[in-house]
Amino acid sequence: MLKAIITDGFAVNPGDLSWEPISKICDLRVYEKLTDEEAAELIEDAECIFTNRTKITRNVLEQHPAVKFISAMGTGFDMIDIEACKEKEITVCNVPGYSTPSVAQVAFALLLNTAFDLNGFASSVKNGKWTGMPGFHFEHYRFTELAGKTIGIFGCGSIGTKMAKICKSFDMRVLATKKSRTSGNEDGIEFTSPDDLLHNSDFVSIHCPLNNETRGMVDKNFISKMKDGAVLINTSRGAVLNEQDVADALFRGKLSGLGVDVLATEPPVPDNPLLSAPNTIISPHCAWTSKEARIRLIDCLAKNLNEYIAGQKPSNSVI
Repeated sequence: MLKAIITDGFAVNPGDLSWEPISKICDLRVYEKLTDEEAAELIEDAECIFTNRTKITRNVLEQHPAVKFISAMGTGFDMIDIEACKEKEITVCNVPGYSTPSVAQVAFALLLNTAFDLNGFASSVKNGKWTGMPGFHFEHYRFTELAGKTIGIFGCGSIGTKMAKICKSFDMRVLATKKSRTSGNEDGIEFTSPDDLLHNSDFVSIHCPLNNETRGMVDKNFISKMKDGAVLINTSRGAVLNEQDVADALFRGKLSGLGVDVLATEPPVPDNPLLSAPNTIISPHCAWTSKEARIRLIDCLAKNLNEYIAGQKPSNSVI
């Protein structure tokens, strides 16, 4: 039976799910979390590797020639050396789409909380600022009506499209841009150029992959093209943002709010500039972690592996 290893399964399955869809089709070893160095040692003679964040580098692959199949346990696969895999004819898969409803829900929750300071209002009640008082000073808390505002979806794939549909239900105008489309209309989404989107959007939500083109994309130049007082949302990859430039824009008031579920370094280092930036909401890269999404993820991992074992090209093959 094919030998497989999960290098860091704790995030996908902290104990509330079963690996059985995968374990029934291979000899599976599951580790909660291996460092990059530990993984290099413990892969041993496994033919298949499943990784969430553990890096599978060229050096690792050269030490373990038995590896023929690698799957990211998620959509992003930047932890895998794709060029080395191409040279060594290793099949690489990811799992796109499994978390689309969950990530779009969190992206909108971040947007909604930057528009309506729910924590501020609720805290004021708990702190006695409403009890027995004839007037409540609501002006101290942010509340912006979304109807009639413009949301710009930067990268309109499956998650971006889902986000657009949610925003439309709140009567927002939806602009979108993606590499393959910058004009036309579809299902109420107005496609336009990146510059036009930034210039006209009250909220900008990032939904693009991390690659050489997008790394550090949201920098001083990008932000300078945005409307004064716009809000930025990011649930893609943290490194898409130049975090210092974003923090500077928040302190200056160029950006009036930020909602992110991802950071360039996770967990964050204490001097990450976003941790002290004003009007900022940061959640701990949890948008993909709903139980429903993780069940779909495990099922899709098993499907990809089953297709590989059967000699087929997996449905979600990257190479």
